[in-house]
Amino acid sequence: MIVVPERIPLSHELLFFIGRKLWAHRRGLLPLLLALAVLLTTALLHAMAWWSGLVLAPVAAAPLVWLVTVHRRYPTERATVRFWRVALALLSTTALAWAAMAAAFGPLTGPLGGWWLALVIAAHLVWFVARPLPASKETR
Repeated sequence: MIVVPERIPLSHELLFFIGRKLWAHRRGLLPLLLALAVLLTTALLHAMAWWSGLVLAPVAAAPLVWLVTVHRRYPTERATVRFWRVALALLSTTALAWAAMAAAFGPLTGPLGGWWLALVIAAHLVWFVARPLPASKETR
């Protein structure tokens, strides 16, 4: 009689490996996960209440109102601060306008799918540039 230890299948090992890598890099995947959540939410809104896009449309102007308010309350001479304020306001306005149009017409109708992908890429770029790097073991 030969006793052979039972091993998990290779496909399970591959899934565990991928799961560990995703878990290790979960902070970097946050923009993608939020974008997928918004995509599913707008798909549900479109399916259940297409008119919700009309309700969301005025909300798209909120980041521009924020930009004007911040510029008046906290004026700055630094060009980098102004650049980041304007860039974040434009990205947020574009994302909210996409959400309103996706809720009204469907998230992947016409050019909205490409627009969503461009927003995900832009959010990832902003996320990786703006977030602080985690402290290494040497600096702790």
